[in-house]
Amino acid sequence: MSEDMAPQKERASGWFRQLRDEIVAAFETLEDSHSEGPMTDAAPGRFEVSQTRRSGADGEDAGGGVMSVMRGGRVFEKVGVNVSTVYGTLGERAQSAMAARKGIPGMEEDPRFWASGISLVAHMQNPHCPAVHMNTRMFWTPHAWWFGGGSDLNPCIEYDEDTEHFHATQKDHLDPHGLAHYPRLKAWADEYFFIPHRGRARGVGGIFMDDYCTGDWEADFSLTQDIGRAFLPAFLPIVEKRRVQDFGEAEKDRQLVHRGLYAEYNLVYDRGTKFGLETGHDANAVLMSLPPLAKWV
Repeated sequence: MSEDMAPQKERASGWFRQLRDEIVAAFETLEDSHSEGPMTDAAPGRFEVSQTRRSGADGEDAGGGVMSVMRGGRVFEKVGVNVSTVYGTLGERAQSAMAARKGIPGMEEDPRFWASGISLVAHMQNPHCPAVHMNTRMFWTPHAWWFGGGSDLNPCIEYDEDTEHFHATQKDHLDPHGLAHYPRLKAWADEYFFIPHRGRARGVGGIFMDDYCTGDWEADFSLTQDIGRAFLPAFLPIVEKRRVQDFGEAEKDRQLVHRGLYAEYNLVYDRGTKFGLETGHDANAVLMSLPPLAKWV
């Protein structure tokens, strides 16, 4: 049985908001500093910020969050950085799915839940810059609590040195928590971010975990924080290097086709997308991850 954990919930939701603020500031700084290469004649992008709300079954307040989306910038074609804290009771469909997948008894008798997290997806102007995804979250019920999340790189034009940097940075952040973490979370990401109907991964991987609970909340929260802290040093140097490269119609076409894979995965397989829609969260925030343009051949 999980106690209310109000102090831990407050710390977790506060951390996700702090991480959101750091990433938004870093991305706007990247827009301002883009002075060489393609797209330098465009105005630097800025995030449009809006509040999101979730309504409970009887219309009562059930939490919400902040949706921050930048469109049509110099570096980012579309990027969203969302945070939310939602709560209430799970519907029958969500209860059944959670009980079946997580093996949590008692959900029918007491279906209360609380969830907080940050979710980020960036689709880039320059096809040489990889798309990227990152999220971390905490979930609580009266019966169990756990953390989840990770980040993965999704280039349409792959560069081995970029993949190596992305993974090495994540490993550096995970190793202080135990050398077994990085290989385990890397393998977890390879399995999770796979598109069965295409028989391929959607990108070059990263790290991922779900249902993570050792029973030591402080240790698990610290690991989750370092997954988030790894994101900017893993991603920004790649973008700074690739944003200056020239590209043409062939590279742009390749990017649009690759984005189709991303859309297919998020609409068909991603558990976060399914959970957000099934529990009544703002649909625009849930579907923020979809690219602005994509192509199927």
